[in-house]
Amino acid sequence: MTYLRGTNGYFIKDMKILLLGSGGRECAIAWKLAQSPKCDELFIAPGNAGTSAYGKNVPIKVNEFDRIADFCKQEGVGMIVVGPEDPLVNGVADYFEGSGIKVIGPSKAAAQLEGSKDFCKQFMTRNGIPTARYQSFTAADYDDACRFLDTLKAPYVLKADGLAAGKGVLIIEDLAEAKRELKEMLGGMFGAASSTVVIEEFMSGIECSVFVLTDGEGHYKILPVAKDYKRIGEGDTGLNTGGMGNCSPVPFADAEFMQKVEERIVKPTISGLLKENLKYKGFIFLGLIRMDRDIQHYHAGDPMVIEYNVRMGDPETEVVMPRIKSDLVELLEGVADGNLDTKTLEEDPRTAVTVVLVSGGYPGSYEKGKVMAGLDDELFTQGVVSPEDNARKSILFHAGTAVKDGDIVTAGGRVICVTSYGNDRNEALAQSMRGAEIIKFDGKYYRRDIGQDLNKF
Repeated sequence: MTYLRGTNGYFIKDMKILLLGSGGRECAIAWKLAQSPKCDELFIAPGNAGTSAYGKNVPIKVNEFDRIADFCKQEGVGMIVVGPEDPLVNGVADYFEGSGIKVIGPSKAAAQLEGSKDFCKQFMTRNGIPTARYQSFTAADYDDACRFLDTLKAPYVLKADGLAAGKGVLIIEDLAEAKRELKEMLGGMFGAASSTVVIEEFMSGIECSVFVLTDGEGHYKILPVAKDYKRIGEGDTGLNTGGMGNCSPVPFADAEFMQKVEERIVKPTISGLLKENLKYKGFIFLGLIRMDRDIQHYHAGDPMVIEYNVRMGDPETEVVMPRIKSDLVELLEGVADGNLDTKTLEEDPRTAVTVVLVSGGYPGSYEKGKVMAGLDDELFTQGVVSPEDNARKSILFHAGTAVKDGDIVTAGGRVICVTSYGNDRNEALAQSMRGAEIIKFDGKYYRRDIGQDLNKF
């Protein structure tokens, strides 16, 4: 057993951590966890070609709970950090309750905040959290749903109630088309996920992502705010994707805005979880919009909630983790032990910008297995390095990558993220652009305008 000295005295370095997931989000979390002197050994299941630089990849899928349990027992894992939403909605935290293993993630009941949009909207309504007017409908209620659509103004927002791999939301300008698409959704467009459809009033404004870490005892920390860019084309044009880039901080999320967010959204969310006995130890993703016009009794400039996610966002994590200066493992111990209020969250004052390199054809059909080059360039950090080295170089967070015949190859639509620091957005973006140009693979595409719309602020 090894004793190390930390900021709060001596501690035992014996924490073995298992991180579930295989995307860019998990690569960024692995990068941060591996920097902690409290992390004795890090495993990632299943991981990707990049996560192996920070720990050991394990060929176990995120929903194979029995295999995960056997592995944890075999290796003496003390903490499981859950990256994606699927295992949370499927009850991974409940599965390990009472096992002695600390799980960072909400219970199955609490995970319905993301697993069911109807549940999410009802939770917000019960707890007075600002969100758009809505109603939920099944196929038997189609005529009522059409009458509700008639009361709304274009555009019309249709959301599949369940998880639909990020594809279950339609925003439609024409009323007749909205009614046709509604019938298709209720008829199985998104499988069981759209057996119930939430129709809501359109909210107009600019979006941002706010992340909260909570310990289930009423304590919380608000993490660095980020702004995501979903559209495939520059100028926010074209099809929606899983995310083409991100930046943090966000200039319009100033002190006044964030005070409203904390008082009107964060605190009621945390108290609502406690009041409704929803066990929640982990990350809460608040998808927010700053309104640009009055709606209901809310005013332009006010924050409103678009949705909850019950985990970190992707690729938001790729800029949020670099802006956390504190020891992530220490924060997560506070989450698990219910004493997050005794921990310190320190933010890096610099800007971080990540640019996502995607496969040609994404978000439509695309080919995999393209050999990648340039990843070992001197511009990029390699493995676990000091914060000072990170300040001078760009960080690569692998998303859809794999190793084949000794080469790193593409294995997904979103392939790899280039994240850089800067004194401002333009400096950080320019650095990430240099990295994006260095990396080579057939069909590579990326946006060059991440964060540029924020210059007006």
